[in-house]
Amino acid sequence: MNFQADCRVMQVSELQTVLSWASIEGWNPGTFDAEAFHRADPHGHFVTIVDGQAVAAVSVVKHDPDNAFLGLYICRPEWRGKGLGLATWQFGISRAASRSIGLDGVPEQESNYSISNFVKTGSTLRHEGRTEAKKSRHVRPVRWDDVEHLINMDGCANGFFRPRFMKSWLNPEVTERGTQVMQREGEICGFATWRSCENGTKIGPIIATELSTALELISDIAVLRPNGPLVVDVPERNVALTRELANCGFTVPFVTARMYRGKVPENNGTLQAIATMELG
Repeated sequence: MNFQADCRVMQVSELQTVLSWASIEGWNPGTFDAEAFHRADPHGHFVTIVDGQAVAAVSVVKHDPDNAFLGLYICRPEWRGKGLGLATWQFGISRAASRSIGLDGVPEQESNYSISNFVKTGSTLRHEGRTEAKKSRHVRPVRWDDVEHLINMDGCANGFFRPRFMKSWLNPEVTERGTQVMQREGEICGFATWRSCENGTKIGPIIATELSTALELISDIAVLRPNGPLVVDVPERNVALTRELANCGFTVPFVTARMYRGKVPENNGTLQAIATMELG
């Protein structure tokens, strides 16, 4: 088959289309993800076009001068096996320049990712279930005057700063996504963002110095989001939160491999759960 393929930067409407592909693949994206993902890096989402039709995509979002994160790597089923996915992958990676790149990939693809010099550093465990819904007197909705502080907390928790993404992610005016902030004695000690998905509610990031704070935030969000499962993506090193969620009856439907190409970011240990498997 002869065809001409063109890789280029996605528009936000095309990103919404790719997220619909992700839904078909069973990735259960948020219902309002496209705008926040696009604002994180308007030049970090790539699509391959054949005969005017989008056939493959990848995101390599540049969070800061040293770090990027790869996700939404999808090729339409009818176009697989023709080299278009790999070409899109290579095009996206090249746009990250010298940055380190992280990803959460299915374990079955680890060997393929390793060909591009990605090295496994751990795993991310998806947890689904329900916990006791309990409103906390220490937790309140995010305000605009919190945002800069929360961006700094997120940067320290992840080992890299992503102000464009987090400013959009934390937006108090968005109705399909919200952030709950825990404050004790005037000091913010943790926060968690929830977002509406086709199936239930995903919660992430969860950033807190104490396990008890993370659990209190999850229980508070359970009050706000009573319908469907809660979904929490937990780094495997966070054994304590995994244990507590298991005690609540959460199951782990799948595990991804956290891999990096380049230097692995150093964090301060307060990341209880990641924001998304697409942007880290």
